[in-house]
Amino acid sequence: MLEIVSAGGWLMLPIILCSIAVIAISIERYWTLNAQKIAPKHLLAQVWGWIKNNQLDASKLKELKQSSELGQILAAGLSNSRHGRDVMKDSIEEAASKVVHDLERYLGALGTIAAVAPLLGLLGTVLGMIKVFTAIMMQGTGNAGVLAGGISEALITTAAGLCVAIPAMVVHRFYTRKVDGLVVTMEQEAVKLVDALHSERRVDVKSS
Repeated sequence: MLEIVSAGGWLMLPIILCSIAVIAISIERYWTLNAQKIAPKHLLAQVWGWIKNNQLDASKLKELKQSSELGQILAAGLSNSRHGRDVMKDSIEEAASKVVHDLERYLGALGTIAAVAPLLGLLGTVLGMIKVFTAIMMQGTGNAGVLAGGISEALITTAAGLCVAIPAMVVHRFYTRKVDGLVVTMEQEAVKLVDALHSERRVDVKSS
């Protein structure tokens, strides 16, 4: 493996760094984008139980906000529920935009790596072919070792770039799709809360 890396030339270093970044981001996002942590299924029912039992106060609201990303969104809406449906929806949308931004963290980096890694491989290919043609110009076609080395460098960097770019693109698409699904789920839960509150009564959050 070390021989292959060294044969690929100095451009193998940024390609290897890109591969490490892809692995690290994939593990971090897998751990972070847990549907049960972000949008617990029981959370809306729990909140509605607090409302029905007149238990919603500042401490419950703080607990809700700290519980999960969905909790942040619901807490933002409940904090402004007394001001009417439109204000409540605006508060939910504002909180949701921040949550979505956090959920999409590092996905831009994955997309960038997926785009850049093949270009690094292509650059290695170009540099390798320059080396080949320079050797031909200087020594003719008799030195097969130099020619083979240049061609090998070109092929290795191309293969390495693609080996990094393909998984990066797959992982990027996978997590982007997962974030989209989580956002839809949180939107549905928030809409249920807004509709339930303003079809019956507004909720005043009691002071602790």
